[in-house]
Amino acid sequence: MFIHVLMLKGTAIYTSSSISIAVAALILGNAVLVADMVPMINRFPNKPLTYNIAWKTAIYLLISAVLHYLERLIDFWRETGSFVAGNEKLLSVIIWPHFFAIQILFFILIAMYCTVHELVRVIGREKALRIFFGPMPVPEV
Repeated sequence: MFIHVLMLKGTAIYTSSSISIAVAALILGNAVLVADMVPMINRFPNKPLTYNIAWKTAIYLLISAVLHYLERLIDFWRETGSFVAGNEKLLSVIIWPHFFAIQILFFILIAMYCTVHELVRVIGREKALRIFFGPMPVPEV
């Protein structure tokens, strides 16, 4: 939300309300949690972690791009009263570099989330909590 507001400062584009941004973030968070329960999302459990990390990052990034676009489309849909007219207006005024800059930030955050999530899945929750918050695990011989 803060990045979006800062990127649009000084332009003629109005930012979405904090409530709509919070709702979109909650929807994305819930989509990730629900997707983690689907067997297809954990497609490569016995391969190196990179496979699952790349797979999950791609899926979550696609979901975030769709939600990011829909978040803006809903504002234009309300303004014009028509889905098609709202989409046309959005396509005519959207600043694609801003859209992709936010998607790049989403990519970084999603990739970090997927990396940590997969590491915790492999080493175990308790061991990960000890590594990050102490006490340090006893060295294994």
